Amino acid sequence: MNRFALIGHPLGHSMSPLIHEKLFALSGIEDASYELIDIAPEKIPESRQLLESLRGLNVTIPHKQSVIRLVDVLAESAERYNSVNCINCDNGTLTGYNTDCEGFLRSAKELPIGGNVVILGCGGVGRMIAIECALHGAKITLAVIPQDIKTAQLLMAEILSKCAGASVRIEEISSISDKYDLLINATPVGMYPKTDACAVSDKVIEDCGSVFDVIYNPTETLLMNKARAMGKTAVGGAAMLVYQAVKAHEIWYGGKFDDVEVAKIITSVEEHVDQMNKK
Repeated sequence: MNRFALIGHPLGHSMSPLIHEKLFALSGIEDASYELIDIAPEKIPESRQLLESLRGLNVTIPHKQSVIRLVDVLAESAERYNSVNCINCDNGTLTGYNTDCEGFLRSAKELPIGGNVVILGCGGVGRMIAIECALHGAKITLAVIPQDIKTAQLLMAEILSKCAGASVRIEEISSISDKYDLLINATPVGMYPKTDACAVSDKVIEDCGSVFDVIYNPTETLLMNKARAMGKTAVGGAAMLVYQAVKAHEIWYGGKFDDVEVAKIITSVEEHVDQMNKK
């Protein structure tokens, strides 16, 4: 049996088993299991043997940095973000990767991520998205709440160090007034159960060409709903969640999936989330 797992703490409801089981089925792999393993932060230093017992694993909060000391090799993606969310075990050698960035890029492939982009929030996912957009030549506005200005300044400095000549500025979310090709919500505003919240005004949405929301629960946030009502393209977080898992399977055993197959899994995830919220 090939054992795969997600480690984190605490681990509540997770979409990972559903997604990975469908990907294993598409690959015709019948001897794989995928489990959730809750590891308390203080137990991470002594978890190397557990990790070696798995064929591959995903890593979520709060272990994305702390597992780095346990792996033997860091892929470029993990080095870029100093963050590991995927580990491959090959004959006892642990290699750490970051597939979140690939999940974002693939799910946003039809969006102008290299254009004039405003990103709401500058936390973990916002940081990754901002750097990826900068690497694609975007003109970036980091829109944050006042208490996050210092964090945004650190991120701006990091972007400029990684992407020479990048265009980055900082603005408070409440002051957004320019027109943008793409608005990206990397905040939890609008996440279930507070689904009646939207991080920006209708005027801001109207002035943006398209929208990407990292939230996958609900499957259509109020931000996305407003954007679509205005005739704009809006992409939710379920696609990013599935595509980062797809990248993990490519790493673990060379899995290959076409966009039609992946789209069906994204739909399954969205249907599952919708059903879960009705209970």
